Amino acid sequence: MKRKWIVVLGCSIAMFCFTGLAIGAEEACITCHKKISPGQVADWESSKHSEEDVTCSVCHGEEHTSAKDFNKVALPDEHVCAQCHEEQFDSFVKGKHNFGWTSLNAMPITHVEPDELMEGGRGCGGCHNMGIKSEAQKKEQRDKGYRYQNNSCDECHTRHSFSKKEAQDPRACQQCHMGYDHPQWEMWSSSKHGTRYFVKEKGKLPENAQAPTCQFCHLPNGTHTNKTAWGFLGVRLPLPEDKQWAADRVTILKALGVLNPETGEPTARLDAVKSVDMVRLTEEAWLTEREKMIKTCSKCHSEKYAREQLAYGDSMLQKADRLLAEGIEIVAGLYKDGVIKKPENYAFAYPDFLYFLRTGGGNLDQMSHIDQVLFQMYMKHRMRTYQGNFHVNPDYAYWYGWAMMTKDLGEIKELAMTMRATAKMEK
Repeated sequence: MKRKWIVVLGCSIAMFCFTGLAIGAEEACITCHKKISPGQVADWESSKHSEEDVTCSVCHGEEHTSAKDFNKVALPDEHVCAQCHEEQFDSFVKGKHNFGWTSLNAMPITHVEPDELMEGGRGCGGCHNMGIKSEAQKKEQRDKGYRYQNNSCDECHTRHSFSKKEAQDPRACQQCHMGYDHPQWEMWSSSKHGTRYFVKEKGKLPENAQAPTCQFCHLPNGTHTNKTAWGFLGVRLPLPEDKQWAADRVTILKALGVLNPETGEPTARLDAVKSVDMVRLTEEAWLTEREKMIKTCSKCHSEKYAREQLAYGDSMLQKADRLLAEGIEIVAGLYKDGVIKKPENYAFAYPDFLYFLRTGGGNLDQMSHIDQVLFQMYMKHRMRTYQGNFHVNPDYAYWYGWAMMTKDLGEIKELAMTMRATAKMEK
């Protein structure tokens, strides 16, 4: 009996010492980092992690103990978060946020842009950092000196507070969903939905007044799986029954490099698009997302009204596709007739939307001005046209969208006429 108590006492002392060492190590982390990165410590101290004793070593490991071995600190990725937040991780994996990094690297333009904008997170990489990376991809970033583009969870739950309330605030979406190619923040915040949210936030609407946020519509009930029926590119399969719209969509798919413009057959890019779930490839997939949104809209509106409003957006996208396809066909004709020379990087003598607005450096300085106008028509003004409709924002749908598309098309026609006349004179 005496021997048993000695063993128990010994174990207790060992556990006490171990706990004491662990606490001492954590206190050392806090003491040091209060001097060199006080904001991180303040955020952690205010976090739920701090309350639950999720300490530094849980996420960062135990190898980094001094200023000399800072390179030994573990930078946690999504799998570390998943150890406690398995449900959220599994949900995130299925959504389009998880494919942000993959889609960025699938773009041909990415690999000729400055690393500071891509790997360093000061351009496209600042938002497209989201998505689970392979160990090789993370090593490549670290080798270039970009150590902190490691995790996706902290894009919305920013370090080290990792606040759920922060992630549920629409301003968390603003940092990425704004600007040139997808101004969803501007559309929502100046729409009736956004206006009601801000008025309610100031206490000028009843507590139970409806004021939908980005998360209410696109990440309902705390899900981390976010998808939309039309996807980011605003094209889908199968082709519609309307012959003109089907032809226009094929033209757009050619300009996206998904279809071979000479044969109409799928290219390798279609596989890339499939792998990142950027478009709906079946009627069933499209209807699944549409019905989810109808269900969400019906929490405030009648189902009939919701279906009518979303159908307006579909119809407007069809009209926008007609304008864009006409512009593509004009520029494609210039390539076909040799008025525009094919840049060396292009797979085909045809407009390529995935090379963006780049005009200088390497072999891409041959991109013409008319190509840039056409890209702007697609990426900037077509996005505003149909997304402005779906977000019920009159100004974006019309003045910043549809009206600008008609202006772009007029400029494309004028430029094409001038370019053909110039080419004829040179001959």
